[in-house]
Amino acid sequence: MTEMLDEPWTLSPAVALRPEPFGALAYHFGNRKLTFLKRPELVEVVRGLAEHPDVRCALAAAGIPERHHPAYAAALRGLATADMIRRRTMENGEEQHDPRP
Repeated sequence: MTEMLDEPWTLSPAVALRPEPFGALAYHFGNRKLTFLKRPELVEVVRGLAEHPDVRCALAAAGIPERHHPAYAAALRGLATADMIRRRTMENGEEQHDPRP
């Protein structure tokens, strides 16, 4: 499923990223899940999601080659399942966070 590439996503407001030499630790204060982001490039993508209209643009801005986009989409789907990232929606002209993965 690569449709997520054309959707707007953002880091969940309940998540904090802590930089590490291997990438980052993502901690969700609501569900107490801890996730290891093992690639600095993935951390850059996750941090940049809110700044771009969709995942594809965030990947391009992070310098991720297009041939690697499906693999990054799979990693991001895993983060969405754990509520580390959330889909963004527009409601009444204001950006909202969609709690569904």
